[in-house]
Amino acid sequence: MRINNIGYLLKEGIRGIFLHGFMSFAAVCVTVACLLIVGSFSCLTDNVNLMVEDLNKTNEIMVYVDDTLSDAEAKSVGTKLNRVDNVLQAVYMSREDALKKFVEDHQDDPAFTGVVAEDLRHRFVVTLEDNALMKETVEQIQQIPGVGGYRAEFELAEGFSTLQRVLELASAAIIIVLLVVSLLIISNTVKLAMYDRRDEIAIMKMVGATNGFIRLPFVVEGFTLGMLGAGIAFGLEWLL
Repeated sequence: MRINNIGYLLKEGIRGIFLHGFMSFAAVCVTVACLLIVGSFSCLTDNVNLMVEDLNKTNEIMVYVDDTLSDAEAKSVGTKLNRVDNVLQAVYMSREDALKKFVEDHQDDPAFTGVVAEDLRHRFVVTLEDNALMKETVEQIQQIPGVGGYRAEFELAEGFSTLQRVLELASAAIIIVLLVVSLLIISNTVKLAMYDRRDEIAIMKMVGATNGFIRLPFVVEGFTLGMLGAGIAFGLEWLL
């Protein structure tokens, strides 16, 4: 194929879009529909995973400070906690603050009346970056001087981790199936377009046109329609 033919073939590709308007419209609609289905489900699964991650972060570890330490020494334990791998943050809670929360949680229970701040211990509310590593992190926390105990919901953390893995696997499987279905639909649409123009292709063959000469306008046309469909799908997905 000569270089001076390329401009002509590019023009033919663009002209073919308008010459076969219905098939071009159908191709764009199919592309938009397939991309919207895949894109919407991907966004949905991504948001569900984010929600599970945020919910997982609410599963905190309560680290109690040794009651023999002074207030200043108790606060200094927080610096060591924040240095532990996988610890996102450790928020200090004094005896007084712990008492306020305790009263709010048990104000209707007469069995806990008369509890005073001295009955409780200074503590830290520890949030982890990855709750799947909770057991390993707790083992490191226990080695810190001044830590007098902890409360951690290991079963809940494992449940969230399992749920997240199941969601990731299910999402990946469904997205792959949707992609395969979308490719099949688009492939059939292209075949229908070729069948609709079989007479045009046959005439070009009979007058001696090479495969490359015939193919390039279709490549240009398909690329243009594909980009148009992708742009429309992106805009609609962004609005959604």
